[in-house]
Amino acid sequence: MPIHPHIGLLGNPNSGKTSLFNALTGLNQKVGNFPGVTVEKKTGICVLPLSKGYRVTDLPGSYSLYPRREDEWVSYRALMDTGGAEGFDLYIVVTDASNLSRNLLYVTQVADLGKPIIVALTMIDICKTRGVEVDIEALSDELGVPVVGINPRNKTGLGQLDQMLASHGMEQGRIERKAFLSQYPVPEEAMAGMMRIIPGITAYGAIHHFIHHDQFSLTESQQDSIEKMEKEHGINHTGVQGWDVKERYARIRSVVGRVVQQRKIAEDKSWTKRLDTVFLHRFWGVWVMLAVLFLMFQAVFWLAEFPMTLIEGGFAWVSEWVSGILPDHWTSRLLVDGVIAGLGGILVFIPQIMILFGMITFFEDTGYMARISYLTDRFMRKVGLNGKSVMPMISGFACAVPAIMSARNIENRKERLLTILTTPLMSCSARIPVYTILISLVIPKKTYLGFLSLQGLVMLGLYVLGFVIALAFSALFHLLIRIQEKSYFMLELPLYRQPRWNNIVMTMFQKAKIFVFDAGKVIMVISLILWALSSFGPSEERRIIEEEYVKNSKLYPERSIALDNEKNARLLEHSWAGMLGKSIEPLIAPLGFDWKIGIALVTSFAAREVFVGTMATLYSVGEGVDEHSSTLRDKMQSAVRSDGSPVYTLATGISLMVFYVLAMQCMSTLAVVKKETGTWKWPILQFVYMTVIAYLFSMGAYYIFS
Repeated sequence: MPIHPHIGLLGNPNSGKTSLFNALTGLNQKVGNFPGVTVEKKTGICVLPLSKGYRVTDLPGSYSLYPRREDEWVSYRALMDTGGAEGFDLYIVVTDASNLSRNLLYVTQVADLGKPIIVALTMIDICKTRGVEVDIEALSDELGVPVVGINPRNKTGLGQLDQMLASHGMEQGRIERKAFLSQYPVPEEAMAGMMRIIPGITAYGAIHHFIHHDQFSLTESQQDSIEKMEKEHGINHTGVQGWDVKERYARIRSVVGRVVQQRKIAEDKSWTKRLDTVFLHRFWGVWVMLAVLFLMFQAVFWLAEFPMTLIEGGFAWVSEWVSGILPDHWTSRLLVDGVIAGLGGILVFIPQIMILFGMITFFEDTGYMARISYLTDRFMRKVGLNGKSVMPMISGFACAVPAIMSARNIENRKERLLTILTTPLMSCSARIPVYTILISLVIPKKTYLGFLSLQGLVMLGLYVLGFVIALAFSALFHLLIRIQEKSYFMLELPLYRQPRWNNIVMTMFQKAKIFVFDAGKVIMVISLILWALSSFGPSEERRIIEEEYVKNSKLYPERSIALDNEKNARLLEHSWAGMLGKSIEPLIAPLGFDWKIGIALVTSFAAREVFVGTMATLYSVGEGVDEHSSTLRDKMQSAVRSDGSPVYTLATGISLMVFYVLAMQCMSTLAVVKKETGTWKWPILQFVYMTVIAYLFSMGAYYIFS
């Protein structure tokens, strides 16, 4: 098979790089992570006629060759060829023509490394609306590299780019071109020494090896030689970097003056400025943001409800059908209660994930997402977060799994980690069945002021409790976690634009695929473990239960359903999970919980909503209750302890609700946290701290309301 060239896409954030990637590759893409880091990696196969088959990788956006964030380091190392297996043959540097001066800093730095590049000039249509015209040929002459004007949205210029890729673009590596800056504040002797240590690099490459050599995959001998030269010549890293940026901008200004013509002055009141007078207003902007977040949050419920119901119903039908055609054997139960139920528990999240990321991509495409981050940054920074943390936390009210995945756009490692650690404290939709049944059990139906429902106020209070605790622990972790990285809130407010619907759909499918094939693997394993713990136990006790069931079924055939429910409840009690519930009963007794609630705590770790299903099994036989007509609420209401006192008092109900607000009862979330952080250290910490605070707050609630 022929070996096709590998193209790396570079550029500033919001320069149109991802749009070009989608235009070049269409749907021929796959998403993964760069080796050794959690930064997302998109790779695709080019579909342009002349360049068909070329590999294209969308490298993370960067403002300059002096990286600060993890994603910028990925692009930087790809350019410096360190550690790598990527082997790029050519780079396309996507450049925003409407912000040419700022974008040219990165372009000239990449060009001075001596890499074969093509500059793809985007946003030309915006320039025209502002009366700005860029002389592309003159810009190409000034930079000494090929420049092409493109518009990925309507495919303008892609034909010319295709020709460049297939012809002289690949030949640039053999062409000598003049560096944008030819002199640097480093002695020539040191530059020559570096170029002997690292053969094949340019003078500008030598500068970067002086500044960042400790970040590169060099031999110990090379590292020692470089450090020796640094000391010998007194090379100041910060001074060299500052000089480089300053000199480049000085020359860039003169270049822009020669290649850009301003035909007319752009109108002061553009659509973006008009909208921002409202959307960024100190008062109205906050209310608009709250309305947008409310609609997004509600839409995840409204729009996902029907497909989630279909998925649940579909898997219930499949389970029933498989159970009907297979004999009653442990392998059949493994397939039905383990594999099929586990798959259902994974796939049921897909509608929420797709809808949430679809809406996030919609707001990113239109330009509004950046405004939300701007409006919330000041408040979030007080607890160790920044403005970009608000979207994952708000999204956590729908589901923590996609919310944690959406935290990837937070540049600062510590702030991203704090967001991941605290987002599960937001009350997700899986908690709603738990809240609903417990509130109906222990909170009376009272109304205040004619319209304020006490049950509704309690539900609101549970959501507020999770949010407040999340902010408090974010502030605490901000003090305790020792990640030394300066926090900068650098945010470009893009122009408002029409969303790219194909990009939205593509993102929705990509995020769903990542969840199913990455986090889903871990979820399936844990689901099968939980099934085994709930299905097996000491054989002698289970044999006695089965014999009693057979005997009673013959004596009381009219009670077959009740006897079957009783058998299942007793088998669950004598399973390994049931024994675990009994063993932890002394531990959870101070919270007002009995062993049955303990089993529900264990089984609902698979998913919080499993609590209701577990209760339905455990309370399938209620004393003095007609099994055919009573509801689960009635059965739980009639549940009593060994001393005859009711199980679900006000104190127990509130204690249990508080526990579910604060506890990490979701293996899906832990699986995603492990994937996003790349280690089990943080999900273990998350599980421990959330369990501890859930225990303490629940115990406090139980004694307060007893």
